[in-house]
Amino acid sequence: MRLTLHTDYALRVLIYVGSHPDELVRTEDVSVAYGISHNHLTKVVRQLGQLGYLSIQRGRNGGIALGKDPSAIRIDEVVKQCEPDLFLVECFNEAENQCPIAPVCGLAPVLADACRAFLERLAAYTLADLLQGRQIRKYRKHLGTA
Repeated sequence: MRLTLHTDYALRVLIYVGSHPDELVRTEDVSVAYGISHNHLTKVVRQLGQLGYLSIQRGRNGGIALGKDPSAIRIDEVVKQCEPDLFLVECFNEAENQCPIAPVCGLAPVLADACRAFLERLAAYTLADLLQGRQIRKYRKHLGTA
């Protein structure tokens, strides 16, 4: 599974803004910190604002701040809302599926199950977890290296 750059950038913006809780962050600062195109980042910030994840203040002294408490921002929800679709393979898109073996293929249900598991795993994390490093400890524990 591969996330789009838009979703990757959305998660990065939330982490950056969440790590500056007592200040308005300029989009330009995020752009420079991550080496992301300012124009592309503006689109990401706009969507995050529309979704309520960011509070956007325009103007000379404006900037962005979290629109919700970090513990209320679930990572799976951000991914689901930012990804245009979660079609791992062509047959996931019933409207445009041209795969000749789709009616008898056993791969699609396995991949659908894997996608559900991926999202369920992400549902275990919030932005607060990412800001506290909880995900690193869980990952190391999962690998047996904690």
